[in-house]
Amino acid sequence: MRKLILAIVAALLVGAVALFALNHTSHAPEKTPNQTAAPPAINEQSRIDESKIVDLTYSFDEKTVYWPTAKPFQWEKESWGRSAGGYWYTAARYSASEHGGTHLDAPIHFGEGKLAADEIPISRLVGMAVVIDISEAATKNADYRLTVDDVTSWEKANGQIPDNSIALVRSGWGKFWPDRKRYLGTDAPGDTANLHFPGVSREAAEFLAKQRKIDGLGIDTASIDYGPSKDFIAHQIMNGANIYGLENVANLDRLPAKGATLIALPMKIRGGTGGPVRIIAITP
Repeated sequence: MRKLILAIVAALLVGAVALFALNHTSHAPEKTPNQTAAPPAINEQSRIDESKIVDLTYSFDEKTVYWPTAKPFQWEKESWGRSAGGYWYTAARYSASEHGGTHLDAPIHFGEGKLAADEIPISRLVGMAVVIDISEAATKNADYRLTVDDVTSWEKANGQIPDNSIALVRSGWGKFWPDRKRYLGTDAPGDTANLHFPGVSREAAEFLAKQRKIDGLGIDTASIDYGPSKDFIAHQIMNGANIYGLENVANLDRLPAKGATLIALPMKIRGGTGGPVRIIAITP
């Protein structure tokens, strides 16, 4: 299954290159008699349907939600405007904690001796996305946790979750982004005692890690563990099994329950426990 997914992504990338070439040659001047023949026309089937590409990443700015004890995202201009030579030039600097905004949790985050951000094989960052919707239950209980029953109910409707999939939990919490108080349960700096948002139960984490052997687990909240967690057991189980996490994933309501291909490429920080990640999905 992983080889099939990678083959599909490779084909899409070839299509992207072809589309780029088409866009940059369509306005070329007419050739003279001495010029070589133009390359063959681009096959229409190689084009990427842009309507099927979904951005699952929040922009980073002063409103980006970080863990209450983490350093927030900072960005400042260094140069901005016309240079002494008369040409336009801009540059800026940024800094932030690894775990904030749409980001990846590397297995080493809660797994001693496990993979760091730069060590995760690229093949594991591309895979079939399965979206398990718990938004109805989360609406009634902000501290709701994904259960094994939720997973098996999904499977009854969609088939067993394939090995090496990337499981995504849709709680509906994205509707609160970037309102810290509603998204986290508290907007007080350093306050981790009053966090309230959905997550994943111990039992569901064990089931997905051991019985379904997923490559990654994502969620549209600040953590795969629910807000009041004190032991971060879902992190312990997932990271301990060398499974990475994706947190603060955007726009999960735009994905089907199955059939999308997910690509999650994090900043490649050597030895990193995580980092910002650009996540996209290609829908069927």
